[in-house]
Amino acid sequence: MSTHITLVNFTDQGIRNVKESPDRYEAFKVLAEQMGLTVVGVYYTVGHYDMVVILEGSDEAATAALLKVGSLGNIRTESMRAYSVEGMRKLVENL
Repeated sequence: MSTHITLVNFTDQGIRNVKESPDRYEAFKVLAEQMGLTVVGVYYTVGHYDMVVILEGSDEAATAALLKVGSLGNIRTESMRAYSVEGMRKLVENL
């Protein structure tokens, strides 16, 4: 299982319908869970990005879920694979 941190920006369509954003998140959470993902956290932010989403699950499921939600036209995402300190220890163990 991997962790993915996703930075989200509203598109023009998404910001026009921003009042629906919490409901869209709830629909995304259901979709993510159906795909075997756990939504660890969701935060609305002020600044360069509009939201931060933290997911746990397979790389394939996270990618598919973000492609699916992105295809709806309300958001654009930038996702990063994240490692815990212990995960990083294992990665650098044999360097």
